[in-house]
Amino acid sequence: MKLFIATGNQHKIREITKILDKFGITPLTPAKGELPEVEETGKDLVENAILKAKAGYEFSGIPTIADDTGLEVEYLNGVPGVYSARYAGEGCTYDDNNRKLLSALEGVPHENRKARFRTVIALALDSNIVETVEGTVDGYIIDEKKGENGFGYDPVFLYPPKGKTFAELELDEKNKISHRANALIELEKLLSSGKIKL
Repeated sequence: MKLFIATGNQHKIREITKILDKFGITPLTPAKGELPEVEETGKDLVENAILKAKAGYEFSGIPTIADDTGLEVEYLNGVPGVYSARYAGEGCTYDDNNRKLLSALEGVPHENRKARFRTVIALALDSNIVETVEGTVDGYIIDEKKGENGFGYDPVFLYPPKGKTFAELELDEKNKISHRANALIELEKLLSSGKIKL
C-alpha cells in the first residue's frame, strides 16, 4: 500500500514513516518545498486535517494522509488547541510557543496543569471521499523545558507513566505511546477493516 503524506514538516514525516513501516505501508513524501501551502482556515483540527488531505490528494493523485495536531490545556480551556502551531503568533518558533505557554501557566500548581495532545488524521481517497481518525495522549505541562528530542511542545509535556517529557524519550519509545502513534493505529485498523480500498 502506498500513501502520500501531505506535510513538509520533517519531524512529522520521520515519526509517521517509522510507524507506517511496521504496518507494511509505503509512505511517499514531498520533496522539500514542493508541497503547496494550505491555509488552515478550519474551525477545528478535523477541518484542518481534511483541508490538508484533500490538497495533498490534488497534488499527488494518490490516497493521501494529513494530520492536524493540537495541545489542549485544561486550565486554559483547551488553548492553544487548533492554534498550537501559531500560539505565539505567525512565524513563531517552537521556543516562542513554549515560552508563552509556560508564562500563561506561571504559578499554577501541578495538579491543575493537565494537558492532552490530540492528533486528527484525515485520509483522502479522492477529492470527495475523506475518512478521519483520532489519537490522544494525556499528561501535564511542567514549569520548565526538559529534554532535547522531539519537537513542538514535547519539552514541556510530561508523560506520567514514564515520568519523563516527550523530549526526554527516544523516538522509538515515543512512537509507541504518542498521540500520533495512536491515531495511526486507528488508521491501520480502518485500512485493515476492508471498508477502505487504496
